[in-house]
Amino acid sequence: DRDGAVPVLKQSRRSYPFIVKAFADAGYAGDKPASATLIAVEIVRKSPGQVGFVVHPRRWVVERFFAWISRNRRLWKDPEVTIASAKAFLYAASVMMLLHRIGCKV
Repeated sequence: DRDGAVPVLKQSRRSYPFIVKAFADAGYAGDKPASATLIAVEIVRKSPGQVGFVVHPRRWVVERFFAWISRNRRLWKDPEVTIASAKAFLYAASVMMLLHRIGCKV
């Protein structure tokens, strides 16, 4: 995963120049992800002396997204052959979630 983070960070910088900070877990610690682009990589770590499960505010955002996406029948596994088709289904699922939120508030 850590080696794959470098090309993802470089590509995301071109597409989303307004992103200045990315949160990651300890698996992404090291010089490569941190020096890949101008995006600051902040490693979310456990508190010293932490026992058991504790919700970390930034990490919870990512975990929540994966939980929501996994509710989509097509995305509970990754059956797609190409990255482009997997990306398209992620976009479609995200749009459906956002439309559902808008519809519930109206």
